[in-house]
Amino acid sequence: MAEVRVVRAGELSADTAQTAGMTRIAAVDRKTVGSERLWVGFASVAPGIRSGAHHHGGCDSVVHVTAGRLSIRYGERLERSVEANAGDFIFVPANLVHQEINTSEADPVETLVVRSGENIVVNVEVAEAAQ
Repeated sequence: MAEVRVVRAGELSADTAQTAGMTRIAAVDRKTVGSERLWVGFASVAPGIRSGAHHHGGCDSVVHVTAGRLSIRYGERLERSVEANAGDFIFVPANLVHQEINTSEADPVETLVVRSGENIVVNVEVAEAAQ
């Protein structure tokens, strides 16, 4: 029989796919609760840092900014961008190459992430990611 599971703060795990420039912490996934269709966790970007370019394979993602201001560049050459503040939600479609940027030199960006499926992370080389 299925059961409700509680993931305690002490059970959160950084043992999940990562991208340079950001830190992901898993809360709900296959390892913690046996979920095969959902990944939920936290992601943070330190002040003045930009992540590497990446996408999440066939998984859609929803990002809720809980602290700070997040800039996301996206597209084949990271030619488009959006800005989100604390309280905003961002939808990132499957397979879309993107990059998270914290433009603040003082405050971290903190987010809650919900992803359809596992935490698939495909890090890619895009020359524009360093600019």
